[in-house]
Amino acid sequence: MMGDHIFVIDKPMDWTSFDVVRKIRYTTRIKKVGHAGTLDPFATGVLIVLTGKNTKRQNEFMDMPKTYEAEICLGHAMDTGDRTGAIIQSQPVPDLTEEKVISVFDTFKGEIEQIPPMYSAKKVNGKTLYKLARRGKTVERQPAKIIIHRIELISITNDQLTIRVDCGRGTYIRVLAEDIGRELGTVAHVKELRRTAVGNYRVEDAQSIPEFIENWKLFAA
Repeated sequence: MMGDHIFVIDKPMDWTSFDVVRKIRYTTRIKKVGHAGTLDPFATGVLIVLTGKNTKRQNEFMDMPKTYEAEICLGHAMDTGDRTGAIIQSQPVPDLTEEKVISVFDTFKGEIEQIPPMYSAKKVNGKTLYKLARRGKTVERQPAKIIIHRIELISITNDQLTIRVDCGRGTYIRVLAEDIGRELGTVAHVKELRRTAVGNYRVEDAQSIPEFIENWKLFAA
């Protein structure tokens, strides 16, 4: 049907996931539009956008495994867990070997518990965490069970790791990076983050926003 679609968008940097939804709603004039899995504004990559009756399939898509590539900066912790925040702690970075880093990765594989970050869209007692965080408030969050299928080391320098993570629903890569930093004897934050796959939907097949607009014009003509 004309109004029931699954769009695979390569979310631009500094756009919220809802910015993408709003742009697609405006471009297509379809009223019912939603996304399946929030990406942080600084992150890029695969965002599944559903329209019409497909919006009812949101959980199906959110339950799909996801793959991320992340650059982790060691030595500085940020209040947001990523490069958009303010430095709240600095520590020296110990000498690291690939073997040491990979052995730490192994401790995070499988089902683990993760405490959601304050800078997230998660709600506690009906209140959105990032809105509280922006007012300087911190509330207790219960750990959530998540699954890490694989963590692969792509590259390593003195103060930076580039990793690939295959994980399940509800995983915060920012928190994973902070926890990895802690196990390595320092602090850390995420410098760059890209979601490269959601299930079988891959970033190579995703449309940029300009491509989507152009393709929609051709489709709707």
